Amino acid sequence: MLCYYAASVTNFSLKSVVLSSRNKILRGNNGLFLPNLTATATRTGRRAMGSTSSAALKTTSAATTKAIDLELAKSAHNYHPVPVVINRAKGVYMWDIEGKRYMDFLAAYSAVNQGHCHPRIVNVLKAQAEVLTLTSRAFHNDSFGPYAEYITQLLGYDKVLPMNTGVEAGETAVKLARKWAYKVKGVPKNQAKVVFAKENFWGRTLAAVSSSTDPSSFEGYGPFMPGFELVDYNNLEALEKAISDPNCAAFMVEPIQGEAGVVVPSEDYLKGVRRLCDKYNVLWIADEVQTGLCRTGKMLCVDHAGVKPDIVCLGKALSGGTMPISAVMANDEVMLTILPGEHGSTYGGNPLACKVAMESLKVLVEENLALNASKQGERLRKEITAMNSPIVKEVRGKGLLNAVVIDDSSDKDYAWNICIKMAEHGLLAKPTHGNIIRFAPPLCINDEQMDEALDILNKCLRG
Repeated sequence: MLCYYAASVTNFSLKSVVLSSRNKILRGNNGLFLPNLTATATRTGRRAMGSTSSAALKTTSAATTKAIDLELAKSAHNYHPVPVVINRAKGVYMWDIEGKRYMDFLAAYSAVNQGHCHPRIVNVLKAQAEVLTLTSRAFHNDSFGPYAEYITQLLGYDKVLPMNTGVEAGETAVKLARKWAYKVKGVPKNQAKVVFAKENFWGRTLAAVSSSTDPSSFEGYGPFMPGFELVDYNNLEALEKAISDPNCAAFMVEPIQGEAGVVVPSEDYLKGVRRLCDKYNVLWIADEVQTGLCRTGKMLCVDHAGVKPDIVCLGKALSGGTMPISAVMANDEVMLTILPGEHGSTYGGNPLACKVAMESLKVLVEENLALNASKQGERLRKEITAMNSPIVKEVRGKGLLNAVVIDDSSDKDYAWNICIKMAEHGLLAKPTHGNIIRFAPPLCINDEQMDEALDILNKCLRG
């Protein structure tokens, strides 16, 4: 990227090149927002993106600009963050390097459901880190068994398969489904099909992007994984047609589509998914990496419908935001189709992760965070709706996984500019799919803190 700019824009200083690159990558399609740019770099960035819109944080200091410049000069340009530089956090709050405090309404994409740096989780992390961190699964350790027992009893499955990241959980679930299809269902070798809902998002691996309908995820990464099929989300008729194929192994779906903009299906959808999967002997994989672990007001989002998937993928808040931990849950008929040596991970099930995950789950249960998510989420949606903002087209969600759809008919950068304005007032959120702002604070948020957040939202959504 820097080489491209250096070759195509002559007589610029290195700083100008870095700044123009930062403009292009961090702004994306959301308009020029970073302050303190040289005039030359500003013009270059605008020409590169074909836009002259702007939205800048008014309080950004030289220290913040320097930190962002360093990151852009030395790291891959695969994200475009809100231009703040965070250096500490606690509970629902984060502070930047300038000392300004923000309310976190993204919660690291629901990875810090328990709140930033929860003392119980951090204490367990520190204590275990001084004793034993990693053995690999080549040997038994004294932490994995108790963790496996706790999480399987909590969620009602026979077995857990530990991994590290959410996308690894998804990959593992697909592998399990294919293995089950060949060993149990009797699908001919290499003919197993897995069905996914359109607009899904479960990661960035080649398998994950092979199931994506978002060009920013899959464009330029082909050829893609064979044996995948896509159907419309929240469409049981389309689902039945796809999974009636005798070679179908599984249907993988998010109970609520998070990255697609917090898309909530109809009340009967998940019950219908369960019924159809039973009818055609197809495994139902629930991707609960973002919707699970109390985020929507229940331990799992599928609990709202009173149904149980064959395979559940968990991640994110399984560590309370301290380290990558994921898990795949299934009963013996599915899980035991994979034999020793056929799947694994060096770090999966490591003692440190097991101790942290078990404490993270206990915090969710013992602090009644599902109940609080339900209560605070209902209030959030109700009060934003009551604002009657002319720029808000829709408010939707469940628990504390919510979205506001912004009317961007007059300005395609509107949602981004609102997020910049919210940041200036001390609340951090980020758009998805252009005009949708997701509001997903840590589940420990209390009434007083919600008052504070709603006051900021009222100023920014109605102003």
